[in-house]
Amino acid sequence: MSDFHVLIPKLGESIQEATITKLFVKLGDTVIEDQILFEIATDKVDSEIPSPVAGVIKEIMCADNDLIPVGQAVMVISMGGVASTPATAPVVEEAPVVSEKKEKAKPAKVEAEPTPVVQAASKEDLNSASRFYSPLVKSIASKEGVSLAELEALTGTGLGGRVQKNDIVQYLSQKGGQKSGSISSSGSQVERPKVSVSIGAEDTIFKMDRIRKLIANHMVMSKQVSPHVTSVVEADVTNIVLWRNAVKDEFEKINGQKLTFMPLFVEATAKALTEFRQVNASVDEDNIILRKHINVAIAVATNDGNLVVPVIKDADTKNLVGLAREINNYGKAGRENKLNPDDVQGGTFTITNFGSFGGLIGTPIINQPQVAILAVGMIEKKPAVMETPTGDAIVVRHKMFLSLSYDHRVVDGMLGGRFLRRIADLLEQFEQPKTL
Repeated sequence: MSDFHVLIPKLGESIQEATITKLFVKLGDTVIEDQILFEIATDKVDSEIPSPVAGVIKEIMCADNDLIPVGQAVMVISMGGVASTPATAPVVEEAPVVSEKKEKAKPAKVEAEPTPVVQAASKEDLNSASRFYSPLVKSIASKEGVSLAELEALTGTGLGGRVQKNDIVQYLSQKGGQKSGSISSSGSQVERPKVSVSIGAEDTIFKMDRIRKLIANHMVMSKQVSPHVTSVVEADVTNIVLWRNAVKDEFEKINGQKLTFMPLFVEATAKALTEFRQVNASVDEDNIILRKHINVAIAVATNDGNLVVPVIKDADTKNLVGLAREINNYGKAGRENKLNPDDVQGGTFTITNFGSFGGLIGTPIINQPQVAILAVGMIEKKPAVMETPTGDAIVVRHKMFLSLSYDHRVVDGMLGGRFLRRIADLLEQFEQPKTL
């Protein structure tokens, strides 16, 4: 009989740890290959982790809300036979004790009377806390002089009662230690006016889910960090439309992939990025980082109304078939919330498709730490004036708007305009592939 250790998988270059948000199995359960064992969450995406093998759950070394480093074992599966009782009780079995600690550490409301001066929570104090605190919450607590006792007293609004950034910010605001505002991803204070909202008796109120809150914070942060400028051009994509309509059925028959317009947009954008490297960049304070790889991210609306942005790595090296395959696969996985964390890492430029929902023009928000984002509008038939051997003529053409939002700290109007015009030119001058 052999044992298989289930590890937290690699989640992308910038992610070193993940939170266990839900366990789907318990000690002694029999599992089959590809059965979902647990769910993990990062700042980018939630993922369900399947079992690589069949067997019996012999040991569980994690619990809900645990923050686990990448590569650490969290479960042991006995590949055959009955699971033996582990020498030490798994963390899951100790959950009631942890819960009891939480209850003891949860005092009544803070009375409006003088309180003794308390020391800010040190790293050692936080390590001995009775519940988990994210690195950001710890950083804010340390900077703002919040003691361990104060942290333990907070009622968190996160999963399992976890204290989130908004909880500690609200506490600090009530305490009088800060003006109304928010904390940026780096833990620094960002001023944000508080909006007074009246609520009617027939209105419905519901909490944002975790992904929606991450999206909201990321978008607000982007507008605060980058001075946004948007340029717009109109492109005549008649050649692309006629070619795609003529070959889409044959393309799907040969390659097993539907041919949408998005692979053509990505292909043109990736080529333009090879010519305008400063648009394929990031800003780090007063440093400009020119990215070597051209990794194009595609915004995908999920079935639950949120947004994910999977990344096509090295898009400039892929042909039309390869781009179509990745876009279709990522689109399906994104809509069904089945993307892996690595699928949304490393983007250097983003495309969002306003046209898929009937939009003509969009002014998208930059996906930090990138410096530009392209919005593609709906393709529609329009009358246009064309020069002919016998004079000008009004003809029907397929046209669309392309809009580029860019970070004016590093991309000026000339660079942004020339880059956007180059994408339009590549689409207008589309050359039909010799093979499908």
